[in-house]
Amino acid sequence: MRRLATPADFDRVYDIYMHEEVVPFLGFDPMPREAFAKVFDPLFESGCFYVFEVAGTVQGFYKAQRHIGRAAHVAYLGTLAVAPEAKGHGVAHRMMADALARLHAAGISRVELTVEADNPRAIAFYERFGFDHEGTQRSAYKRAGDEGYVDELMYGLLLTPR
Repeated sequence: MRRLATPADFDRVYDIYMHEEVVPFLGFDPMPREAFAKVFDPLFESGCFYVFEVAGTVQGFYKAQRHIGRAAHVAYLGTLAVAPEAKGHGVAHRMMADALARLHAAGISRVELTVEADNPRAIAFYERFGFDHEGTQRSAYKRAGDEGYVDELMYGLLLTPR
């Protein structure tokens, strides 16, 4: 079940976000719990950060933000992650299918996202949903401790025919 995140979700979101299998592919390097407010608060305050519960436990989250003006038909999907212990149980698939259905019902006809070029599992996941690689931002991402930079791939999905 999807719902808007609340302040009570802070600890669970932190635990998923900072897990060693997840944190390399989100926008911040590992940090202590007490510093995570700088990440969580803007997500919560955006009003478009959702958690996905299974059996009453948060097992994933994502941010879906609609653009404005001439791009009001477009939403950006980001900060998407699933709890490592939920991998292989269809949680990511259910969460993504639900997100896309809700965006489409809200009048969104194009969904955009970015993914690190060294995350083949996520790339394959997005492509299974029909997302197309539309461009590459070269050397766009650098993790603490890594010597080099990582390319960020831009993906798009049209929910209605052109």
